[in-house]
Amino acid sequence: MTQIKSKTDWKKEVYAYILLIVGSALFAAGDVMFVNPYMMAPGGTYGLSNVFSTLWGGKISIWAICMDVPLLIIGTWILGPKFGVKTIISTFLIFGFTFVIESWLWGYNPVIHDGPIVAAPIEGLSMVQTHDGMWFVPDYFLNTVVAGLIYGVAIGMIFRSGATSGGSDIISMILHKYTKISLGTLVTIVDGCITLSTLIAFGDIRLPIYSIIIIFIEGKVIDLVVDGMKSYKTMFIVTDQMDTVRDYIINDLHRGGTYLQGKGLYQGNERNMIYVTLERPDMVKLRAKLHELDPQAFVNVVDSSEILGQGFKALPKE
Repeated sequence: MTQIKSKTDWKKEVYAYILLIVGSALFAAGDVMFVNPYMMAPGGTYGLSNVFSTLWGGKISIWAICMDVPLLIIGTWILGPKFGVKTIISTFLIFGFTFVIESWLWGYNPVIHDGPIVAAPIEGLSMVQTHDGMWFVPDYFLNTVVAGLIYGVAIGMIFRSGATSGGSDIISMILHKYTKISLGTLVTIVDGCITLSTLIAFGDIRLPIYSIIIIFIEGKVIDLVVDGMKSYKTMFIVTDQMDTVRDYIINDLHRGGTYLQGKGLYQGNERNMIYVTLERPDMVKLRAKLHELDPQAFVNVVDSSEILGQGFKALPKE
């Protein structure tokens, strides 16, 4: 039994590192090939590195690692050893992949552009200059959607591997320790300042707007990668036909639930309630069946972003 368990753990660890490597490579490709050529900065140290690299030259990877390493050291000193080995590995993997892509494999030319990349601007057209001195007609919206998708898949894979994003999030954690402002609010503020830096640096209002759209798309895709496509619904069913509804849930839907007792606020009568969490298709079946089982039932349906425990996703070990 111990040997089987060790073998399973070994496979999970290998899978986690594959996710970490592929996710880091995708993130680097998305930043160099989609975000940087359009002079956008969707938060994080790599967003700020895009601004610095475009303004003053130098490689994105060098700017980023010069911020990431001190932030890891300062964060460990102030916050303690919160950053696991995989986070440190991810930091250097992203640096390495970014350096290779920008130095040898691709450069800073855009993947998505409307019209050919030319050596000089065409009169009357709004064009953007790349690090290589080339000019192109940007297709901001398509590029933004693709960049958000790539970022989301990449960071989602990194999260699933057990690593964290580190980078500018460490600044938010440090500020949270001393200000007690919520971490989510501080992350929004820090990334928002980085995003707005494109407006200050380049004077184009479109850049922070498209950067925010990238962040929005990225967040939605991260949720899909980390949690999967399944959508869960939690139902609270107040019914006088407890046994009938219970039998349908157990025998037809093959799910469990919890039986609760309570009192009505108006008349103080004893009422029975079933608490059950189902996938969306089963919720639709039960909701439709309730009209037949108990037309007088009272039902509250709520979205459930994460369900842990028997029959659903396993509880995390840490």
